[in-house]
Amino acid sequence: MHRSAFLRLGAILGSVIAAPVQLLATSFKRVGRGFKVESGKDRFDKSITLFEGDQFFCKISGKDTDGDLYVYESTRLKNGGPAVHYHYEQDEWWYVLKGEFLIKVGDETFHAKQGDSVFGPRKIPHAFAKIGEGEATLLMIFQPAGKMEDFFLSISKGIEKNMTQEEKLKFRREHGIEVVGPAIDYLRQ
Repeated sequence: MHRSAFLRLGAILGSVIAAPVQLLATSFKRVGRGFKVESGKDRFDKSITLFEGDQFFCKISGKDTDGDLYVYESTRLKNGGPAVHYHYEQDEWWYVLKGEFLIKVGDETFHAKQGDSVFGPRKIPHAFAKIGEGEATLLMIFQPAGKMEDFFLSISKGIEKNMTQEEKLKFRREHGIEVVGPAIDYLRQ
């Protein structure tokens, strides 16, 4: 093969290989600048209320990160928390900003207070419960974001209000969540 034919073939192959990569790169809509979310505020200026008064403040949306990351702050007034569950594809991380929580991951239960963090790998059953008096706040991260943001927004709009237990479990599964046990009995801990 002549050198000029070899170079032309190399250029053609390079273009063929680069085209899908360029197409993929342009199909994502990652936010192209930094942003600030003030204390006590939501990324989109509309926090959501869940589970009888708990406030959720989005800090980094999955829309900001091509679905790589979802970060929110949860301010909780009532003791307790969600049922034991796991996520098919998301790791979860909890950082206690205020108050105290019991956080169960697998067979271990951690007593976490201000400044403590706990990591929960995907596919490992986990739950948490606010304990103690007064307001408590968690910073929570899902990686990748998955459908968690959509799940919380849907719950805040009352989508589960008239669902049967079976429909609720199906709805959770559609959002990558499998419920496998009751909430933490924080009164017996």
